[in-house]
Amino acid sequence: MASKTISSIAKELNLSRARVYQIIDMLDDNEKPLKDSNERYVIDDSVVNAIRKYYANSNTKTKQEKTLPIDDKVLDIMRRQLDEKDRQIEKLTQLLSQQQQLNLSTNRQNEKLLDTTTNNNPSQNDDTDVLKSTEGNEVKTSKKGLFGWLRR
Repeated sequence: MASKTISSIAKELNLSRARVYQIIDMLDDNEKPLKDSNERYVIDDSVVNAIRKYYANSNTKTKQEKTLPIDDKVLDIMRRQLDEKDRQIEKLTQLLSQQQQLNLSTNRQNEKLLDTTTNNNPSQNDDTDVLKSTEGNEVKTSKKGLFGWLRR
């Protein structure tokens, strides 16, 4: 009968010593190791096998929980939601395109209106100043107004 230590079992199973103690506490009463007079566990091969078995079972349970297949109903619901989101994105994209086209046509109309108002009223044209000299010749200079960039 070979007696092993908690540390050696932990190294074999690649666990911490604390986890080995937890597993020992969770073992059935008939599988738990006995303690000696120094309050240390006396671990024989049957206890080591019980610890390995418990650890293997707990590992497979967590792996099975992580890899559960997705239910068909859940998958159908997710597909319908995804289709609905696709339709919403398509509609929003179409609305954005319409808004951009409307904005462009509005800007063009504003430019046309601005051009027609400046061409219809030459007396209100502020692009040039007329300075009259004493001899009767007109000298024109261009004016750089605050809103001159609108008239281009």
